[in-house]
Amino acid sequence: MTDSKAFDVIIIGGGHNGLVCAAYLGGAGLRVAVLERRDVVGGAAVTEEFLPGFRNSVAAYTVSLLNPKVIRDLDLAANGLRIVERQLSNFLPLEGSSYLKVGAGKTAEQVAKFSARDAARLDAYGERLDAIADVLRDLVLETPPNVTDEGWLAAMPQMLRGARLGRRLARLSMPLRRELLDLFAKSAGDYLDGWFESAPIKAAYGFDGIVGNFASPYAAGSAYVLLHHVFGEVNGRKGAWGHAIGGMGAITQAMAQAARRRGVDIRVGQAVREVLLAGGRAIGVITDSGEEIRARCVVSNLNPRLLFGSMIDRSALDADFLARIDRWRCGSGTFRMNVALSELPDFRVLPGRTCAEHHTAGIIMAPSLAYMDQAYLDAKAGGWSKRPIVEMLIPSTLDDSLAPPGRHVASLFCQHVAPVLPNGASWDAHREEVADLMIDLVDSHAPNFKASVLGRQILSPLDLERTFGLTGGDIFHGALSLDQLFSARPMLGHGDYRGPLPGLYMCGSGTHPGGGVTGAPGHNAAREILKDFRRGRLKRA
Repeated sequence: MTDSKAFDVIIIGGGHNGLVCAAYLGGAGLRVAVLERRDVVGGAAVTEEFLPGFRNSVAAYTVSLLNPKVIRDLDLAANGLRIVERQLSNFLPLEGSSYLKVGAGKTAEQVAKFSARDAARLDAYGERLDAIADVLRDLVLETPPNVTDEGWLAAMPQMLRGARLGRRLARLSMPLRRELLDLFAKSAGDYLDGWFESAPIKAAYGFDGIVGNFASPYAAGSAYVLLHHVFGEVNGRKGAWGHAIGGMGAITQAMAQAARRRGVDIRVGQAVREVLLAGGRAIGVITDSGEEIRARCVVSNLNPRLLFGSMIDRSALDADFLARIDRWRCGSGTFRMNVALSELPDFRVLPGRTCAEHHTAGIIMAPSLAYMDQAYLDAKAGGWSKRPIVEMLIPSTLDDSLAPPGRHVASLFCQHVAPVLPNGASWDAHREEVADLMIDLVDSHAPNFKASVLGRQILSPLDLERTFGLTGGDIFHGALSLDQLFSARPMLGHGDYRGPLPGLYMCGSGTHPGGGVTGAPGHNAAREILKDFRRGRLKRA
């Protein structure tokens, strides 16, 4: 069956970047359809009830990287979005009676318990990292220079774009240029070892280097993953993390509302089976039900390996492109849990079941970089770490709409499980075992935790792939490594959001600037698509 309505743009996938892209294109007067496989839009940024009366952000779970320009342009506040900051950034329960709090006005005093030298270096570290993060903030909403072999006429705009980038980097002092190189090439562990001597502060900062990154904190390139997590802001405060009232689904519902107000047709329960090609260009899609929907261009919000591996006729693609996309590295090593609690955790090192600032923090249970390194080695050898890494957030301490009065919900963001288990083992056979291990770890720090669990929702890497299309459970749609960043994301020659076939575009986290709930890929892709309509490369329906 053929859809009687011709669209200018079809977007595959109603995750946050797809919705952002749709809203910008719809606001420019284009006829846009968003097709989402699940029965709710939002992709991995959704809020759902997982136990009667208990709701939580199912996969993505905290806010910082959402771009301020996207928030303003889509007027997300007017569409219902409200973000509140944590009372404390991070809390690390440690061995014995020790703990570390990280937060404005507290970090130096806390770090001084372990090292006066480290406490004295915190300001310099923060200033240096902020200066580098500002460079990234400037680049987030720019289209990378695209490597092309189409001759001087096509290369000239890319050369000018590269020159502008070069001038921006030239404004950095030599010490900052050296720091930038360190952060792109070094490991998080080596970088932090160069700044600090005490394990707790290195663990607090180093955790960002292994989030969504199935690697040791001493793996080359993990310093960039750390940097990637610090260029965000909440309500104008750089580097802060917060909570969307109503959960992460409040963000994507506000985006969907903005898109609908701009005339976008959002269809849920519409899985796309194939990108429709004719004459070597994308002209629409075929859904699982066999419906053909035509458009002037098709935009994918999917992991590049999912798009090119199963939705496009491989005979239409260049052999080198196919070989390289087949090697696109995916797999976060992330295991997600949502738990309903009868009471707040009572930590050994900071007792109390009444809500306190540490209950609102990102609670990191990994005391050192060495601990994280061993967790990775365990997971690589056996499938999961014997002593796992868990970050726990309890969003109901900031948002009482998520749980019944007196009850709470917690997000457990667990790192270092193998995306694919060794020796042919299935995650379906081991998910409960590993979930028990994560619960036991939290219970070792807060002995009332296990008994307070009323119910739990478990998402192994395989579950994340099945439910949200996150290939290998990869929350970033592809590793954030130097060979998969900027102009090389997802591949040299296609770093400008344009696919290898005319009429095919990409707007997901597999494009610049990468993963996280940023909205930036959707914003940037929309700008390039609109350029092509204005230049006549695409004709309106």
